[in-house]
Amino acid sequence: MVGAGPVGLMLAAELRLGGADTVVVERLPAPTTQSRASTLHARTMELLAQRGLLPAFGAPPHAGTGHFGGLPLDLSRVPSPYAGLWKIPQPRIEHVLAGRATALGATVLRGRAVTALDTVGDRVTAAVDGPTGPSTVTADWVVGCDGEDSTVRRLAGIPFPGTDGTRELLRADLADIDLPARRFERHPRGLAVAGPVAEGVTRVMVHAYGDAPRERGSWGLAFGDVAATWERVVGEDISGARPLWVNAFDDTARQAARYRAGRVLLAGDAAHRQLPVGGQALNLGLHDAVNLGWKLAATARGLAPAGLLDTYHGERHPAGARTLTAIRAQTLLLLGGPRVDGVRALVGELLRLPGPRAHLAAGIAAVEPDPPDRPAHDPGASAAMDAALRAARGLLLDLSGSAARTAALRARCAGWAGRVDVVGTAPRPPGAAGPPPGAATVLVRPDGVTAWRGGRDADPEDALRGWFGAPH
Repeated sequence: MVGAGPVGLMLAAELRLGGADTVVVERLPAPTTQSRASTLHARTMELLAQRGLLPAFGAPPHAGTGHFGGLPLDLSRVPSPYAGLWKIPQPRIEHVLAGRATALGATVLRGRAVTALDTVGDRVTAAVDGPTGPSTVTADWVVGCDGEDSTVRRLAGIPFPGTDGTRELLRADLADIDLPARRFERHPRGLAVAGPVAEGVTRVMVHAYGDAPRERGSWGLAFGDVAATWERVVGEDISGARPLWVNAFDDTARQAARYRAGRVLLAGDAAHRQLPVGGQALNLGLHDAVNLGWKLAATARGLAPAGLLDTYHGERHPAGARTLTAIRAQTLLLLGGPRVDGVRALVGELLRLPGPRAHLAAGIAAVEPDPPDRPAHDPGASAAMDAALRAARGLLLDLSGSAARTAALRARCAGWAGRVDVVGTAPRPPGAAGPPPGAATVLVRPDGVTAWRGGRDADPEDALRGWFGAPH
């Protein structure tokens, strides 16, 4: 892995759970203290729960209402035990994921930048500049988790089509100032946001309508630029605050043409770049990592069926494209100025209707009800799933409540021992409803996605072979 942000660290842990030797190379010498993102949505919380990671985060702040383009959106009704949104600062996420990855045996090398990639046969050699000078790391596979300006993507020659940014948001974390909360406040001259991100720290974001991205990187932005724009938009003087962190971002929207080029793959912002609205980039990247991890580990160990690794692009590229489409729409609603007031009013009316509200909420939460993006949610299966998926193996769920049938399925699946666990639900009380017709047996992938459903007499062998390879 190249990049030790949340995506690279999550992927490293997933690969170790799958039994693959894993090295993470990170350019920065130490973990960042900057919380670029902090919002986690329902599907991400499900994934963390399935790996037993939620207790490490304590009791993070939770809200039932999110937004779509700055318009309130009820997220509390999405079909998930973790409906709503959760606030966990990025440094905390990275700390927990780094601890999990290293505890599982991953190696994290910081202060090292990849400068070249050379593929020869079934091996990839990365040239690395580090604290003691140049060196090389050779591996079977390389995954670029190194952000929107990905070096790995460039070295692999993967096209990154899309559109350049035309609107810019300025952002600063401030101490020694007391500001009223501002939630996507629209002013005649621009948009303003302010709110606490930590004890004694307020984050402000501001956009002046008509301001295009400046010809410089965010590292060249001074707090004076943020304060001047804030005063121009809000009419408030914040120049006396103590800036802790300042940056800028724009609405550039790009997606890698392919998430795999030979033995090089992309995940997270390296695969897709978008305006970071509502934590969508962070959540999308973590979903990439969990989708890829078990597939790449099985491939590296020679256990994967033909074509398994190609399903990573096949599933995650469309998911990324859907997110980019939604964020483009949100960008227009957020930063379009007075010209989009009519559109905002119409969308606001639609969001009060059950159908449109549920559709957009499910998209943001990433909990669409159909495969391949949704785990099984039989009432008798959820608790068994979370516990059984800790080890990131496949799961064959017997929902019949019959111990004898579970034992028979376990014997039938003995050839996949170590790759697929067979778990039965508790016997049902007399008169209780059984599983839906045709769903007495459910095969769940290591990432919690339903791979197959069958009735009491259905044979899961074809599905097992298709997702987990031949029996041993």
